[in-house]
Amino acid sequence: MSAPFSEAGADMKVLIADESAGGRLDAWLTAALGDEFSRSRIQALVKQGMVRINGEAVSEPKAKIRPGDEVRVVLPEPEDPEPKGEDIPLQVLYEDDDVIVIMKPAGLVVHPGAGNWTGTLVNALIHHCGDTLSGIGGVKRPGIVHRLDKETSGVMVVAKNDIAHRHLAAQFADHGRTGPLERAYMALVWGRPRQLKGTIDAPLGRSSARTKRAVKSIESGDAREAITHFEVVERFGEQADGTAIASMVECRLETGRTHQIRVHMAHIGNPLIGDPEYGTAFKTKVNRLSDGTKAVVGGFHRQALHAFLLQFEHPASGRVMRFEAPLPDDMAQLLSALRNEKRAAK
Repeated sequence: MSAPFSEAGADMKVLIADESAGGRLDAWLTAALGDEFSRSRIQALVKQGMVRINGEAVSEPKAKIRPGDEVRVVLPEPEDPEPKGEDIPLQVLYEDDDVIVIMKPAGLVVHPGAGNWTGTLVNALIHHCGDTLSGIGGVKRPGIVHRLDKETSGVMVVAKNDIAHRHLAAQFADHGRTGPLERAYMALVWGRPRQLKGTIDAPLGRSSARTKRAVKSIESGDAREAITHFEVVERFGEQADGTAIASMVECRLETGRTHQIRVHMAHIGNPLIGDPEYGTAFKTKVNRLSDGTKAVVGGFHRQALHAFLLQFEHPASGRVMRFEAPLPDDMAQLLSALRNEKRAAK
């Protein structure tokens, strides 16, 4: 017998089937819910009585779905598997009994989540550190006090015990306003910011797309303060009117929101080169480049963002520790190609 349909204590989603809907309910729901739930999980929810079509309970995953149907789904919190250690190479910059500082490569997810339950930095850390990681971050995030996007490279610090975790977390929450914490990124962006040095103060919230962020009014229910300081370090393909094809920009965070630098730079008209979510409108800019540079830029398929500097106070000794990491090979090659463009423009 199916369990009773209940909305109490669970996340409820209401979906309206579009004109392309047709066929089995479980297949359509799996596609509609993206990577949140597997098809087998969806089938189990249907059999448990957690799905209704136009108000009627459904218990068969093969039930038909039609355009215009209203589908209500009760989505319980997903049961996260406990991450296991995996022998994934780590570039360790420093390690002691309290912290480990690593250089995260582009392409490595920081912690397990939907669609990425294995092959993450956490899996690598568990293998490398054993049981010494702080447990404050929970099962999915042991030792993690800050994060970088999957395709952003750069320096990260991880806590190896709970005392270190609390100390580091407080520093990151303060964002260096009253302490020694510093975080700096190097970005390669399209165009040239109107100001060579400035501050972007623009609140961020969820976009209409589930995984994206957008600049929103502070009055919006989910908007949170977001402040980025930037300075143009170098310009490429500079024109007589002062504009440029691209620029290298140093960014420093006063707040640490999801996708903050990527959204802020796009907001002022200078999205990151290669950004697949916030820079697609600028893809035609590549046509302004010489053939050699065009090939390198066209083959760069991630946001050109690297966390090159991290400074913090050691949680045990109180010593200020500073780590810098050079650009990874792919960004170094991109920078070299853009510099050739700079020479060609002269």
